[in-house]
Order: sequence, then C-alpha cells, then structure tokens
Amino acid sequence: MSGNSRFISSAQTGVHPDLEKLVRRHMAHSFQKPIADYNREAFALALAARAQWQPAAPLILDAGCGVGWSTQRIAETYPDHFVFGVDQSVDRINRGKPLPLPANATLIRADLVDFWRLLAENGIRLARHYNLYPNPWPKIGHLARRWQGHAVFPVWLALGGELECRSNWRIYIEEMAQALTLLTAQQVSCEPWQTDIPMTPFEKKYQESGHDLWRCRVSLP
Repeated sequence: MSGNSRFISSAQTGVHPDLEKLVRRHMAHSFQKPIADYNREAFALALAARAQWQPAAPLILDAGCGVGWSTQRIAETYPDHFVFGVDQSVDRINRGKPLPLPANATLIRADLVDFWRLLAENGIRLARHYNLYPNPWPKIGHLARRWQGHAVFPVWLALGGELECRSNWRIYIEEMAQALTLLTAQQVSCEPWQTDIPMTPFEKKYQESGHDLWRCRVSLP
C-alpha cells in the first residue's frame, strides 16, 4: 500500500446522537442470532492450534486481522501468549501468505460476530483484545454496522483483557470510547496515536498519507 489514502468523508460531525440509546438496548437484550456451523468449526481449529502449542497459554485476539501483519507483530511482541488472528475474508488472509508467522499464532477465517460469542460461550477470557482499523461505516445510517453499535458489542465485556481499538476516523474512536464507558462503567477516552512501527498495512498507509490516527484503551474487568 502506498501513501495515497483518501480521508474519510461523512456527513456525521460528532458522536451519533443515537449511540447511547442503542448501546443500552443491546446491553439489556442478549444477541440471539444462531451461530453458523462453519464458525464453530473454525473456532475448534483455533482452539486446537493453541492446544498443540501450549494449552494454557494466555490468549490474544487480533479481531479483523486482514493479511496478518498485526497478528505476526503481536505474536512476536508477546512470545508467551497465543494469538488468534481472525478475519471473515479468506481472500485477505490468503493475500498475506506466506507470512513468517510465529508458532504462537494462527490465522482463522471466521465471522467475528460468532467468534466473539463462541469465546464467551466457552468461558474463554482474553489477555489482550485488538480491534485495529475496523471498517468505519461512515454514513450516518451505518451506526448499527459499527462494532460499538452492533448487537454483539456487549459480549466484549465477558471476554475481559486489555482492549485497544484504533482508527483514522476520530468520530469512530470517540463513539467507541463512549460505548466502552457505558459498557464497563469506566471512563474511556479517545487519544491521538502515532507509531514508528505500523502494525497493519492500513496503519502504514494512513500515516504515509498524513492522516491523524486515534485510539482508545480499557482494561475490561
């Protein structure tokens, strides 16, 4: 990716006015959509990969890992943890191969909505949870497609761990911070972010294109 990324364009100028109402509604009503069989199979493969390396290893989830750059870097940074890199696109996952993926990581093709719920269903908690540059869905009517507005969002609380979300759209992180504040009863803030070692191709491209980057972090109880 070269540094020619366009800036996000949206008619939305601040946190969506319906965000709090939507998050509270999702917190009050559990998500009941059936879990697809292919996601259960992918989840079983992920657990098997961890068991083969070290069954008791602390887990890190790289949610929306894309081509796997971030999964590789996270695994190298935390060599005593096992990293699940999960993305719904088999094309993106295969596009990054062959990566020199460490033994303490695996790439999984699965729908995150189901994968998060399977982790919670099986009582599995995370040491760390990364959500790096998710699709911003910038149209005003897209709020429910953003993770902070999605019905699966409250499941994150059950997973625990050190959660970090990054985006090049400040409004996305401001919304995520507000949603996490509602979910955790902790004050979560949007903060500027810069790095000399980009974790994803998008992070590299956005920095080279002169975008401001933003993140929020919280320790889930």
